[in-house]
Amino acid sequence: MRKVKLAGLIVLSCLLPGAGSSPIVDAADAPILAVMQSELERNFRVLSKEQSPAYFLSYTVHDERTTYLSASFGALQQSSENRGRAATVEVRVGEYFLDNTHPIRGDVSAMSPRVRRIALPLTDDEKPIRQALWLGTDRAFKQAAQALTRVKTNVAAKIQEEDPAADFSREQPETFAGQTASYTLDTKLWEARLRRISALFDNDPRILRNDVSLTVGADNRYYTNSEGSRLATGTASARLFIQAMTKADDGMELPLYASYFATSPDGLPGEQQLLADAREMVTMLGRLRTAPVVDPFSGPAILSGRAAGVFFHEIFGHRVEGHRQKNTNDAQTFGKRVNQPVLPAFINVAFDPTLQKRGNTELMGHYVYDDEGVKARRINVVEQGVLKTFLLGRAALRAFPQSNGHGRAEQGYVPVSRQSNLVVESTQSVSADNLTNRLREEARKQGKPFGLLFENIEGGFTTTNRGAANAFNVLPNIVYRIYTDGRAPELVRGVDLIGTPLAAFAKIVAASDKVDVFNGVCGAESGGVPVSASSPSLLISEVEVQKKAQSQETLPILPGPQRAGRS
Repeated sequence: MRKVKLAGLIVLSCLLPGAGSSPIVDAADAPILAVMQSELERNFRVLSKEQSPAYFLSYTVHDERTTYLSASFGALQQSSENRGRAATVEVRVGEYFLDNTHPIRGDVSAMSPRVRRIALPLTDDEKPIRQALWLGTDRAFKQAAQALTRVKTNVAAKIQEEDPAADFSREQPETFAGQTASYTLDTKLWEARLRRISALFDNDPRILRNDVSLTVGADNRYYTNSEGSRLATGTASARLFIQAMTKADDGMELPLYASYFATSPDGLPGEQQLLADAREMVTMLGRLRTAPVVDPFSGPAILSGRAAGVFFHEIFGHRVEGHRQKNTNDAQTFGKRVNQPVLPAFINVAFDPTLQKRGNTELMGHYVYDDEGVKARRINVVEQGVLKTFLLGRAALRAFPQSNGHGRAEQGYVPVSRQSNLVVESTQSVSADNLTNRLREEARKQGKPFGLLFENIEGGFTTTNRGAANAFNVLPNIVYRIYTDGRAPELVRGVDLIGTPLAAFAKIVAASDKVDVFNGVCGAESGGVPVSASSPSLLISEVEVQKKAQSQETLPILPGPQRAGRS
């Protein structure tokens, strides 16, 4: 299951360095990188001469500082600052075409982990850093050598693979020094601000949970490998979340959120805008409690730009991640569809980690180098509806033998091909009003009294394995009925957008000229990575919705206590 969500995020990041780069010419600029490089060379000289030799070794160090503030119903809940440093060690044994990472067919559980995450001291003193890297490398090599033995046995015992490709691509070494990431934060100012924003939710006693949080982080990443790459990149982020939950009389939980992302606290909205957004959320929660529940429905719908972004992330983006095309347990929806139409001819889809903004919105999926040391670049995956390529890390495909800069991982995880900034573009656009009119026309044509408008979304998930239904579930939280007779839009609740990918793509019939952005964190095999999905609003001729899973817990019996925010 792959999942992208917004709720409950803590540490997010977006890179600070600009487009320019400069070579690292003096190890004193990054003392830890010099230690990493020296220890890597020492260890690799030994391991490359073993009976089962290591042919690749890499070290990644993340040096992080994070401040987290949280308030609820006018009271400060948490105020903390943390600093940490950890290294990820990757050892590959064998050779580029066949190594210890090769999937063991028929027994996935037999694969040993091929990376090792180790805590590092915060000092730049050589001795303790070398000690930690040495022990981590030794253990990782032993695991890799054992795994290679199992791989060779499995390959010999199984039928020949249908489309064999190298386990690891050969890439040119990269050298880059970006800006060191840092931030300043007036903690007392923001503590008071979060208290004032969260106090607004105390005005409605039916709001059962509320949280207003701010996470500001700086992550300095250092990477070196046995091929000669040496990278130093800095990322910084500021993430503000406003979320609350109420319950309808029938027990249905109704959550809402607003999220804001910038590369520094100064880039977040001002307090007056945040207060206005919080008041609007309180009002909407009250309206949702009394809104009618939608019965299962099949008919036309408009997905707002945010909803369409999640829609494409779930049902398209995961299915063009290259490593899935090598996995025999994956459905490989598009495995044989290169140079064939997969979307309407007016739709283009790109993934562009070099993009820092779309419009005025900063994008979380921006980076300069991926987590395998490959330079980021824009990849046009679909052109005029035709599939052209896949997202690729260094576990490349036979037809696409090189990485295109999309090998990504949360620290401590194995990098695989993952999404970055998903950009949906339309060559044929109409105004928002025109799109709504076309929705009504489509509903009339189908004999439906209304179509649906998915205005906002909280996330979604999908499955891509052959052993399960290849379906998606997008989780909207603000949905309207748009009636064909001209009545005012009607707010409804309890809706999940479901379906299967190929059927859904065929039903896209129009796009608006307004683009919106969804920023979030996507969780999959290589952990949680920051992503963005931007799209115009889309008209889909037929969607299917089901009733949302409902809590069986009744409303509170006891009256609520006096809350901290009340005077």
